[in-house]
Amino acid sequence: MTKSQPLQETSAPQENSSPQPRTSPESAVSASPGPSMGRLVGVDLARALAVFGMYVVHIGPPLSATTGVASWIRYMADGHSSVLFATLAGFSLMLLAGRFEPKTDLAGRQAKARIAIRAVILLALGTAMAMEYGGVIILGFYGVYFLLALPLVRLSARTLAITAAALALVTPQLAFALNSLLSESVQQSINAYDPLHRLSGVGVLDLLLTGFYPALTWMSFVIAGMALARFDLASGPVQRRLAAFGATLTVTAYGMSLLLAGKSALNSLAEGGSSSGGSGSMPPDGGSFPDMPASLLLTAGPHSGTTFDIIGSVGVAILVIVGATVAMDRLTRLRRLAKPVIAVGTMSLTAYVGHFIAQSVLSTPGGTGTQQSWTPLIMYVLGAIVFATIWSRFFRRGPLEYLLNAATKPTKHIR
Repeated sequence: MTKSQPLQETSAPQENSSPQPRTSPESAVSASPGPSMGRLVGVDLARALAVFGMYVVHIGPPLSATTGVASWIRYMADGHSSVLFATLAGFSLMLLAGRFEPKTDLAGRQAKARIAIRAVILLALGTAMAMEYGGVIILGFYGVYFLLALPLVRLSARTLAITAAALALVTPQLAFALNSLLSESVQQSINAYDPLHRLSGVGVLDLLLTGFYPALTWMSFVIAGMALARFDLASGPVQRRLAAFGATLTVTAYGMSLLLAGKSALNSLAEGGSSSGGSGSMPPDGGSFPDMPASLLLTAGPHSGTTFDIIGSVGVAILVIVGATVAMDRLTRLRRLAKPVIAVGTMSLTAYVGHFIAQSVLSTPGGTGTQQSWTPLIMYVLGAIVFATIWSRFFRRGPLEYLLNAATKPTKHIR
C-alpha cells in the first residue's frame, strides 16, 4: 500500500466547527469528523453491510441451499463480513487515536485509555454472550485486538501497511506450526486454568490462536484498517489508487491460490461457507489447523486463515469501503435513499448484539442444512433498519454505543 498524499488535510482545522458524527459502532469509538463527512457516511454504510453480512451467515440459508445471485451473496457474506468488521474496527481505532496526525501527550494518553476501556468492556460483553451463544461471538476477540493494537496507533500508514503485510505472510504458517504442536491434552491443560474458558468456553488460547477469529492471524485485518484510516478517502486520486490496490490484492491472492492449489482451492472456496452452517461464519475447526495437511495452506476459502485468504479478504474489504465512500460522495440521491441503512451502520454494535438476542427471544432458526427460506433474514434486516432509523431520529448514538461512550467519561480526569 502506498503512502497517501497528503495524509493530513488542509481542511482539518474546520473540524471543531462541524457537527460531530455518531460513534463508530462495532468498536464504539467516538470520532471527530474528518475533512469529508461523505467519507464517514461511506464508512457507516460499509459497517451496515458488514452487519447484514453477519445476518446472512447466522440466519440465512447455507451456501449449499442457494443458487444464482443468492449463492453469490451467501459466499461473499461467509468470512468476508466478519473480516470487513475487523478492518473497520482498525479504521475506527484511528478515529479515536488521531486519524491523520496521532494524538500525543495528554490527548494521546486519554485516547489510549478510552481504547483500553472499550477493549475490556467488549471482552467482558463477548464473554457473557459466548456463555449463551458460543464461540461465534466476535466481541471478545475485538477486545483483544484493541489491546494488541494500542502500541501501533501512532504509526504511519506505510509502517502499518508493511506490518499488516508481514503478519499476513508469516502468521498463518506460525499458526499452523503452533496448532500442530498443541495436542488436545495440552489445550485441555491450559484451558483448565483459564477462568475465561471455564466461564464461556472461549479462553485466552481461543482468543489468541485456536478460536473462531484468532488474534494471531486476524490482527492483519485490524492493522490494515488502521493503515486505511490514514488515507484521505475523500480524494479522488486516493480512491482510484486504493480501488486498484484492493482489486490487485483480491485477484492476485485468489488467482495464486487457484494456480498453486488447483482443485483443492476450488473445493475450499466452494465448501468454506457451507461448512459453517448455523454456527457462524467459521468452519468446524474454528479457524485453526489441527490435523490439517500443509497443502491446505495454499487454499483461500472463507476463514481458512491462510495467507491467500487474508490477503484476498483485505482486498475485498478495501473495495467495499472505498466503493461505499465513492457512492456516498458522488451519488447524492443514492445517499438520501441509503439513509436508513446508514443508520444501522452508526449503531452496528447494537445491531450485532440485538440480532442474537432477537434470535433467542423469537426462536429464529439459524442457517442450517435444512433451512431454505430467506424470509427470516429479510425480516431481521428490515427490523434493524426500522429500529435504527427511528432511534437515530431521537438519539445521537445507539443504546450500546451510548453506554460504551459513557463508560469512557472518566478518562477526561487523566493527567
